[in-house]
Amino acid sequence: MKRLVLMRHAKSDWSAGTPDHDRPLNPRGRRSAAALGDWMRSMNIAPTEALCSTALRTRETLDLLNLDVPTRFEQRLYHAGPVAMTRCLGEAQGDTVIMLGHNPGIAGFAEELLATPPKHPRFTDYPTGATLVASFDIDKWSDLAPGTGSADAFVIPRELLETSP
Repeated sequence: MKRLVLMRHAKSDWSAGTPDHDRPLNPRGRRSAAALGDWMRSMNIAPTEALCSTALRTRETLDLLNLDVPTRFEQRLYHAGPVAMTRCLGEAQGDTVIMLGHNPGIAGFAEELLATPPKHPRFTDYPTGATLVASFDIDKWSDLAPGTGSADAFVIPRELLETSP
């Protein structure tokens, strides 16, 4: 059994005037990333491997999750589509892998992976910080096939921030 945590980076700062790859998180994005890390711990989701786009906003999101996990920063995940994401994940070794990327590719990848999408009104647009947890009945990631995943959870940061004290 394999488990994937598929996370879009948290909200980035468009006001900085930096190139897209170097765009940092904004204050809301930093709060959201920390809340997502807390949520993962509360759900006992402990990735054993991380695959992360090299963009600053994905790296900052991963850092603020406060996970202690071996990480591969992958240039090919920067604005990747489902095919590149599948190839990258196919090389993973961990039983629970977190992958951080960008839209629109990450939304397409999430939709492609699942047998049945979660009943969440924001699943198809996959807003910033959206996180899918999915399980696959496979022994190795290279056996991953479209439409075989089961959605265990789907959350967006707004839901977590609205309920935090």
